[in-house]
Amino acid sequence: MTAGVRQANLRRDTAETKITLSVNLDGTGLAEVNTGIPFFDHMLVLLARHAMLDLKVTAQGDTDVDYHHTVEDVGIVLGQAIKEALGDKAGIRRYGFFILPMDETLARCVIDLSNRPLMVYQVAVTNYMVKDFNIALVREFFQGLANALGCNLHLKLEYGEEPHHVAEALFKVFARALRVSLEIDPRQGGRVPSTKGTLA
Repeated sequence: MTAGVRQANLRRDTAETKITLSVNLDGTGLAEVNTGIPFFDHMLVLLARHAMLDLKVTAQGDTDVDYHHTVEDVGIVLGQAIKEALGDKAGIRRYGFFILPMDETLARCVIDLSNRPLMVYQVAVTNYMVKDFNIALVREFFQGLANALGCNLHLKLEYGEEPHHVAEALFKVFARALRVSLEIDPRQGGRVPSTKGTLA
């Protein structure tokens, strides 16, 4: 990572997936995404747009078996890339919070870029399928991301049933909370936002 430039480029190759990903935390919400899973691509484009980060993702996975490995591994690589792009986290706001409506659905997200990976995921629905995409995989994406980024991530579906709306609300509310947590706070004066002096 170049000093002062909050960007990262990563590649992850396993027996199950091959992923290349780049992120610019100070972007304008541009996204180029091709994971071989159209609905997941749609969610990642929404994430980039609402987090105001630039994102490029190419993924090849064993989607003939299941979408699970691709969705989870993209979450892992995105978390790793954001963590690398953040560097020592000097000057950031660190915490982010948002509540977001999506038609009949309401979702809440709280983030702490604490370097302590933990996710609380409170999402209860009865219909999980959007075409051939099971929105239970949304949890796997965010779990992989939270672990790799090293953040406290709390996601809650306040209410809502339509699975497309539920998934979209979760990605959008996460993106908006992430945007706040990543922002540079001019009052920090370049300090790391922790009394410990480090978030590494």
